[in-house]
Amino acid sequence: MTGTPPLTVTDVTVRFAGLTALDGVSFTVEPGSLHAVIGPNGAGKSTCFNVLSGVYRAAAGSVRFGAAELTGLAPHAVAALGIARTFQNLALPPHTTVADSLLLGRHRLMRSGFLAAGLRLPAAVREDRRHRERVREIAAFVGLEADLAAPAGSLPYGKQKLVELARALCMEPRLLLLDEPVAGMTADERQRTAAVIAGVRDGLGISIVLVEHDMGVVMRLADAVTVLDFGRRIGGGTPAQVQSDPAVVRAYLGEEDPAA
Repeated sequence: MTGTPPLTVTDVTVRFAGLTALDGVSFTVEPGSLHAVIGPNGAGKSTCFNVLSGVYRAAAGSVRFGAAELTGLAPHAVAALGIARTFQNLALPPHTTVADSLLLGRHRLMRSGFLAAGLRLPAAVREDRRHRERVREIAAFVGLEADLAAPAGSLPYGKQKLVELARALCMEPRLLLLDEPVAGMTADERQRTAAVIAGVRDGLGISIVLVEHDMGVVMRLADAVTVLDFGRRIGGGTPAQVQSDPAVVRAYLGEEDPAA
């Protein structure tokens, strides 16, 4: 995907009733790269994601996607810039087919109104056909083509998570925010999902910001890593650099300070 700009987070601070959840956090997601944000529980990862997607507003600092300033934008306005997000918890209508669940991701791209679609006007029918064909293509890309007619809630947990990922891809994003995409999966499901995520970056050229506790997945997939602890950025770099950073090891892996 051409024309994807960098995501630049600069000195972002978020406060809740006097509690500082993020304290001057900065990092840059290069176009077409996978950038992981890691840290212990309570480090500020989810808060960071909520700022990027427009759920929370930063008290200070800037988030820019190319020339566009995201700070202060509502979630739908952030999505309109080509930024899609998945969530930790499943949010799929359980009785809706996989195909219709994915079609929900096409909503912002649809031009026909509800009335035209309801009346099955020719232009609306043609548009619906185009969107459903694209849904089939994306389902095939993530390995769900055989499940399109199944109720989303009837699928195994790992496949339901893939449906959420596919629904985000149906928005045709330039930047994808993945919030713990392999949490709760079996080893086989994690491996399969990691391969799909790698394919999104390598095959589609979509930039990805990944929050994930599975360090094996993070270290295999990430081009760059930002490490948070107590709302502050304590390290960053390539996976190899982060793994060998003593401050990161102490904070994230709980290694005791030798001087203690």
